[in-house]
Amino acid sequence: MNAPLLQVRDLCVEYDTPAGPAKAVDHVSFDLHAGEFLAVVGESGCGKSTMLFSIAQLLTAPAKTVGGEVLFDGANLAELSAEELRRVRWRDLSVVMQSAMNALNPTLSIGAQLADTCRAHTDWDEAKIAARSAEVLSMVSIDPTHLASFPFQLSGGMRQRAMIAMALLLEPKLVIMDEPTSALDVVAQRSLMRQVENLRRELGFAVLFVTHDMSVVSHFSDRLAVMYAGQVVEMGSTRDVFDRPRHPYAHGLLEAFPSLVGDPRPLVGIPGNPPSLVTPPVGCRFADRCEHATDECRTVAPTLELIDGHAVRCHLVAKGVLQ
Repeated sequence: MNAPLLQVRDLCVEYDTPAGPAKAVDHVSFDLHAGEFLAVVGESGCGKSTMLFSIAQLLTAPAKTVGGEVLFDGANLAELSAEELRRVRWRDLSVVMQSAMNALNPTLSIGAQLADTCRAHTDWDEAKIAARSAEVLSMVSIDPTHLASFPFQLSGGMRQRAMIAMALLLEPKLVIMDEPTSALDVVAQRSLMRQVENLRRELGFAVLFVTHDMSVVSHFSDRLAVMYAGQVVEMGSTRDVFDRPRHPYAHGLLEAFPSLVGDPRPLVGIPGNPPSLVTPPVGCRFADRCEHATDECRTVAPTLELIDGHAVRCHLVAKGVLQ
């Protein structure tokens, strides 16, 4: 297999708080290959979006990356200057923000914003800019006449697709998406995800997709990473994680979502609350909410172990107590 397009190694991110530093991302590591779709799921506050912003070098105070490295296409993004990063962003790596209405400039038309991106990163003439802008809007099923529209004139789904069009404008190798479906209804979510998948297969870019809704990515991602309290607790092929979740937290997430197939079953919530990230537990961070927890779970921090090609952070799974 070719070298990974993106390599994240022991990434650590902290937020400065009055009570002390809160470690929102704690030694997260993974690889992403060209053309691959990796989804990252977990409840709100688990560190998903913070991890994405650290990877894209977009963190602002009070957050800061305090450890690890991010290698993109062989270059360590943390060591690049602001000008070098500017040349990488949008051309090779682009980001689709969570709220398109806030990410798009409300005072400029969609066409003007696409043109600004082209002028900042290419030497294209106005004719080529106009042609490419119309082309990418058509890619996401928006009529090019909307190049003259302002964001407030578009529906939520159209604004989100316009953001994706802007992210694909220069045909990047990696598109990072931060919960792009969270503000959409389920029909619009499905439509948007199908659009992203079709474009990925057509253009060959990789996707790093963050969401708190496991059902959104169940049919589209190649691999799935489950985060809890700043750590990856499970990672494997999406189908494998859905069919046989190993970590008790991943199992709890799936139990909290209704299934459209099989016999009806009651939905089960996960009791308790996530731990403090300022003073996290010394053992497993999920121990206080886990019905299977032992004294070892509460006192010894588990490591992410590779078991049958599936990475799991759990003492009981590693020992074969939980299957």
